[in-house]
Amino acid sequence: MSHRYVLRKAWQLIPALLGILTINFVILHLAPGDIADVLAGEAGAASPEYMAQLRSQFGLDQSLPIQYGKYILSVVHGDLGYSYRYHMPVSGLILGHLPVTLVLMGLALLFAIGVGVLLGVIAARHVDTPVDWFITSISLVAYSLPGFWLALMMIVLFSVKLDWLPSSGFETIGADYRSWFAALLDTLRHMIMPALSLAAFYLAVYTRLMRASMIEIFEMDFVRTARAKGVSPSAVTFRHVVRNALIPVVTMAALHIGSLVGGAVVVEQVFGLPGIGTLAFEAVFRRDFNLVLGVLLFSSLLVVVVNLLLDITYTLVDPRIELM
Repeated sequence: MSHRYVLRKAWQLIPALLGILTINFVILHLAPGDIADVLAGEAGAASPEYMAQLRSQFGLDQSLPIQYGKYILSVVHGDLGYSYRYHMPVSGLILGHLPVTLVLMGLALLFAIGVGVLLGVIAARHVDTPVDWFITSISLVAYSLPGFWLALMMIVLFSVKLDWLPSSGFETIGADYRSWFAALLDTLRHMIMPALSLAAFYLAVYTRLMRASMIEIFEMDFVRTARAKGVSPSAVTFRHVVRNALIPVVTMAALHIGSLVGGAVVVEQVFGLPGIGTLAFEAVFRRDFNLVLGVLLFSSLLVVVVNLLLDITYTLVDPRIELM
């Protein structure tokens, strides 16, 4: 992989992030209400003097261009601002909640790609058979189910009825773990249902995409040549067809990172997970603009970084691809 490619991507990141910051800042400040209104409402009947004091404290009495300029300068210096609701720096809040979201997204993406590719391979090798029809039907059902509905149904079945899995949280409160492995198992038990409910839609997409790609590649000339040379069917499938069919799957996974972040917000709310999705949801209702802007910036960075990693994955899937 060329280092120039990474450097070029890093330079492209600067105007992209600046545009994201600008759009988010303008949209949030066009919305009615702010942190001063919320705090004044909680205090009851607020006097004009108290309102003026709050706006001066939060810098809301300044013009929008001045607020924007100060915010950009703060971000350039690595300061995402201060959360007046939580009384701590925004960066610390986000870093404290980010691991939960990363674990959720990582498990969901790994499950969706792994199982989706496997089902796609099986369906493509048994085209127009009952096996293919069954897998296609299952993927269609998974594609059509709303994620929040699937999450609620899983809670009813596996938590309420069967009592197999915990219904909320990231870990068991007050648990005395005897080893890191016990803590890991407990976390995985809590993340099974959230990850599955988030992954269901994408699993269906990757299954159908992998099946269609493999069927198309099976008809290409280089596959016919490999068969004519006496290469075994399994070698043809996994050495030639599967490797080439994975390229569109990786491309689609890169496009899905942004929607995964959005889906994590809903899933975290349903399962009570303390991730950045829940943090953003609460920040919006509390008009904590610094925190909302920080979460949006981190989410954008996450999407960009994961897309870069998936670009690098191209070279692993197909060594003929070079990142220039």
